[in-house]
Amino acid sequence: MLILRLIAQDKRMLRIKKLDIFIIKSFSFLFVGTFFICLFIFMMQFLWRYVDEMVGKGLDINSLLKFFYYSALVLMPVSLPLAVLLASLITFGNFGERFELLAMKAAGIPLLRIMRPLIILIGFVSCASFYFQNVTGPESNVKLTTLLYSMKQKSPELDIPEGAFYDEIEGYNLYVKKKNKETGMLYSVMIYNFSDGFENAHILVADSGKLEISEDKKFLKLHLYSGEQFENLKQQTRNANNIPYRRESFCEKHTLIDFDSNFNMMNADLFSGNANSKSIKELEHSIDSMSTRYDSIGRNYYKEALSKLEPIRLTPMDSAKLKTSVAKTINADSLFRVSSKAQQARFLKAASEKAVVMQNDLSFKSIMMSESDKSLRKHQLEWHNKIALSLACLVFFFIGAPLGAIIRKGGLGMPVIVSVIIFLIYYIVNTMGTKMGKEGEWHIWIGAWISTFVLAPMGVFFTYKSNNDSVVFNMDTYIEAIRKILGLRNNRHISKKEVIIEDPDYACLYDELGKISLDCEKYARLHSFAKAPNYLKVFTNNEKDCVIAELSQRLEAIVEELSNSKDGKILNALNNYPILIIGAHKSPFSNRWLNILAGLVIPVGLFFYFRIWRFGLRLDKDLKRIEETSREIQSYIEQSKQK
Repeated sequence: MLILRLIAQDKRMLRIKKLDIFIIKSFSFLFVGTFFICLFIFMMQFLWRYVDEMVGKGLDINSLLKFFYYSALVLMPVSLPLAVLLASLITFGNFGERFELLAMKAAGIPLLRIMRPLIILIGFVSCASFYFQNVTGPESNVKLTTLLYSMKQKSPELDIPEGAFYDEIEGYNLYVKKKNKETGMLYSVMIYNFSDGFENAHILVADSGKLEISEDKKFLKLHLYSGEQFENLKQQTRNANNIPYRRESFCEKHTLIDFDSNFNMMNADLFSGNANSKSIKELEHSIDSMSTRYDSIGRNYYKEALSKLEPIRLTPMDSAKLKTSVAKTINADSLFRVSSKAQQARFLKAASEKAVVMQNDLSFKSIMMSESDKSLRKHQLEWHNKIALSLACLVFFFIGAPLGAIIRKGGLGMPVIVSVIIFLIYYIVNTMGTKMGKEGEWHIWIGAWISTFVLAPMGVFFTYKSNNDSVVFNMDTYIEAIRKILGLRNNRHISKKEVIIEDPDYACLYDELGKISLDCEKYARLHSFAKAPNYLKVFTNNEKDCVIAELSQRLEAIVEELSNSKDGKILNALNNYPILIIGAHKSPFSNRWLNILAGLVIPVGLFFYFRIWRFGLRLDKDLKRIEETSREIQSYIEQSKQK
């Protein structure tokens, strides 16, 4: 017996291992496919963001391949959570649609046991995501940022901003008020040419113009329309007081500007200090050193400010001299009043200048401390985000797998819609938390982990519901609940049966039809549904209506037996019987105190009051229909007896 048990256990273990392999294979193929799809989508979004930096720059294929390679490396950690969510939804949706999940549960395997091999696999994916962000990600971020900045500096014709001076062209300073991105035209152009020195500047003002690069990539073609040129002529003598200048008006002017457009990579060390370019250890070291340095600077600023506010401290010798020379306390206001007008003006000017200097100094220090604090928060957020983004894979799996088991729809239809909605929620919440954390509105850990705090309870809820075979996403359940609230009913659809084993007992049914008609008439007489019900009785009387419940049971028994009839008239008449709703015309709740509370809240009480009145009127009509239909069926039974 012991050997048989061991063999059975070994077979059971072998079957579970094969099941685990089957689940992992089913998930892995989908995960790889969805990962590349998600990575492609994020790369396209990233490409559209920087497309202006690349178009028209004459970049070689090597630079473009580097751009796509580094952007893919940077976007891999962001694509993993969405790929896990989508793959788990499709995998368990396919299991449910093909009844494989039902077969696993019928064999006594719970959902968490089915998910166990994938939980371990996603754990490895999370660790790989963290390792990638900590080791490969920082270097990729540095190289991608360097490449983007180098692309931006390669050809400036598309980078000239509106309403600001552009000084990236050596020896020139350009100002453009408005720019047409489609045609490339520049409007209200002002150009300062310092190629001959600052004192001999050439100033060009034009209504419109256009800047483009030459075919050999060595010059910038400048086309100006309707403008003027101002030029300082060189001084003949060093001590000349008046400097002559030349003014030229033109309708159209074309010039060439020397410009080296060869693509040169900038020094990557310029961007190595960014927060996203550091590993966990480097971030910890930077945070520690930045905190120490900024605290020291802040204390020095504080001491400096206090020293300026403190009164002048005199030595004992100075105090003795002051007592002997001055018998009373010096009053600055009195000294100001006795001064002459010129002295007063000089004092006021000196005080004003000192106040402006102090204000500028404090503003500069405030900006410096604000930027320092912002840089420190960026480093702290990046430290938390590396861990939070890795754990997002597990969170999304515990959302996607139970949802797929509940929805039971495979393919790329419903799973894609659900996954996009969930990821949008995650993205919006995460973006909001990151922004609040950077601005210092929230604590750093709250801003970095708020998306996890929002989605983790959803994962726990869906896992619990799916493990208990809940119908939380069964649309029929919600449709039925809405129909009950609105009082909608299904119609009867009784048709002739192909095979009838036993014919109805028409004699007994004839008498029963007569009795139910009399009972319906008697009940309708005792309860006057046409009148408005008493508001107090509605919310204080929570007794059930046993008479209507009994009438409904008797009616359904008659319909069930007469449905075996071969007479088409009787079958058609049975479809006229209404489906009685038993308790809709009584108190809304079975609990008396809950009814009283609903009645005290006037808006809620009025809603239930008019609903109960409406159901009472409908019940009165249903009772009359039952009487008419019963008499009609009785007449059909009499006709069949005569035949």
